[in-house]
Amino acid sequence: LQELWRKSRGSLAPQRLLFEVTSASVVSERSSKYVLYTIYLIRSGRFDKAPAAIARRYSDFERLNRRLRCRFGCDMAGIAFPRKRLRRNFTAETIAKRSRAFEQFLSHLHSIAEIRRSPEFLEFFFLQDLRAAQRLTCTGMYREALAAWANAYRLQDRLGVCGSGRFLLTLAGLAVCHQELDELGEAHSCCEQALQLLEAQGSHPLLGPFLQAHVHLAWKVGKDKRRSEARLQDLREAGPPLQQQPTLKECLIKEPLE
Repeated sequence: LQELWRKSRGSLAPQRLLFEVTSASVVSERSSKYVLYTIYLIRSGRFDKAPAAIARRYSDFERLNRRLRCRFGCDMAGIAFPRKRLRRNFTAETIAKRSRAFEQFLSHLHSIAEIRRSPEFLEFFFLQDLRAAQRLTCTGMYREALAAWANAYRLQDRLGVCGSGRFLLTLAGLAVCHQELDELGEAHSCCEQALQLLEAQGSHPLLGPFLQAHVHLAWKVGKDKRRSEARLQDLREAGPPLQQQPTLKECLIKEPLE
């Protein structure tokens, strides 16, 4: 039975990503009024203790739709998008219909490989969180920034883009905020994860800062730092002095998030 279970687990199809509008609220700001939709990204067949979530308004979806149709005209031809209405935009019936339409819209987009890997699609989900996290980190609001970095991490994990430069920047943000909040074990773990992703790369703008942070944190928490020290030595011999390299925190501040 155990052997049968192992074989059946190995033959399972990849888990599908579901998009569920869990709430929609009418927001009034000065002279404007809009509906804010909260969407959860859920892996089918799994329970997420800390689900990845975004909050977007109609104009955000409309902008994504417009950008994707400009780039993927043929693929987008059969994908429906809810039209803008001149009246009754805030009735319960309209909000409910749009909620279901947005779920189907995102699911359809995600089912097309080229679209789900496109910058336009991916940035719709986590670019806002990254910008907010960067801004909060720069202003020293580390607890609030940590929540934004963590949600950006979960979003990228659900979307399967954990090898990108944005994901490394997210790990840097998490490491910096954990360290500033004196959560050194968590900061050390983030550096270790980043260094594993950078294992095969001989050079990367974040490699030196991550190695220096890892050595410092490993010393603080009593972990082995010899491998990172050896990689730092290799970097010293191959390039400019490490004293000229920015810290992880400086990298976060300087990185443009367009």
